[in-house]
Amino acid sequence: MGKAVEKKTKEQIAKAAAAGGKSKKKKWSKGKSKEKANNASFFDQETYDKLLKEIPSQKAITISSIGDKLRITGSLARRAIQDLEAKGLIKPILKHHHLLVYTRAVAAKPAEPAAKGAAKAAPAKGGKKGPAAKKAAAAEAEVAAE
Repeated sequence: MGKAVEKKTKEQIAKAAAAGGKSKKKKWSKGKSKEKANNASFFDQETYDKLLKEIPSQKAITISSIGDKLRITGSLARRAIQDLEAKGLIKPILKHHHLLVYTRAVAAKPAEPAAKGAAKAAPAKGGKKGPAAKKAAAAEAEVAAE
């Protein structure tokens, strides 16, 4: 009825104990490795032309936005920002030691003669409507013409 239990000799027990310690140890993960960015540290003519064409049209210009877009290093992007500001293509919004934020420079529009500007002025949305508004607009146009 009972199971026959084999008796192990001392040699077999020692051999099994020695073999048990030789199991493979757990391998720890090395973690996620980030790919190294291969950014340029000098301007070539193609990259410089792209800088002059595309960057001044952006709304927000920072060191990292230039570096990401043109694939250049941060120090080169800082020099590019200084160059664009000196040429008047961008204007500063925030100048801090660690954060430089610029925007595109808005070109000054030529001033229109006062008479043309007043005659073309449309009433504000939600303002007066109807014949009273027309009379007020006509009166403003006469005053501007004088």
